Amino acid sequence: MFTLPYFSRRWKWPKVLIALMVIELAGTVAALALFGIADPNLYRTKLWQIGSNNGFNSSPKQILYAYANHRPIPKTPFVWSQTLTSFNLAISVLCTFILLVKAVMFSLHIWWPLLGTITNLIITILWIISIYGQAGPDHSDPRFPSNTAWYITKSCSYAKPSGYQNYCLQAKGAFAVTVFMMVTFLFNMLLGIWSMIPTAAERAANKLDIDDMQGEAKMTGANDSDSNLEMKNVHKPSSMPFTPRTLAFNTLDRQLPLRSDQVKSKAPRFA
Repeated sequence: MFTLPYFSRRWKWPKVLIALMVIELAGTVAALALFGIADPNLYRTKLWQIGSNNGFNSSPKQILYAYANHRPIPKTPFVWSQTLTSFNLAISVLCTFILLVKAVMFSLHIWWPLLGTITNLIITILWIISIYGQAGPDHSDPRFPSNTAWYITKSCSYAKPSGYQNYCLQAKGAFAVTVFMMVTFLFNMLLGIWSMIPTAAERAANKLDIDDMQGEAKMTGANDSDSNLEMKNVHKPSSMPFTPRTLAFNTLDRQLPLRSDQVKSKAPRFA
């Protein structure tokens, strides 16, 4: 008989989980603040232009050049797109909501390791996508290909002449917070996987519960079969109701043959 695998519903290290929630709160507030300030386009295009001025990546003006020269419009690299900025802000808001729900469900003892593992896996993947986007490649201009955003691998001193050094530092800080959040959720996921593995005592208790359930099912089936046999042995009641009048008529019917015999015996007197 196929049975689903048994997963433990208890966290093995609840204090570690609480500590991770506190760390997650700090990272979520920082991410929400940094990505909220950066939205919609505080410094993204400026850093793109600084990289182009130094030959690190493509130019944000390439779209205007394409329009002016009637050439195919190049696709904006993901690292410099509005999509990435909105994506980062959405993840920050989602993490805030999940943290609130997690805290409430944990206090009610219904934040199970299986649920936490699935949730943390999804959020970890989203943060990995964000890391790839912020440090992603820019190959839209073959003359200036870039495998990694310049503000990640290079000093912010390149932005000092234009007065945007603080924006560069803010972009670096947002990337560091992103990595921090990804690691935090990764540890949460590993803790959930470890907590899902039942101990020997939990396996034994679960086996006893299964045996008890199977025994009760067999006893219930046996009782049902006995009841069916008893119901089959019960005679069906007569379709005619039994009343005192029925008893009287049955008695008269039994006396009728005797009365007919008396009539036959007295018949010669009338002959």
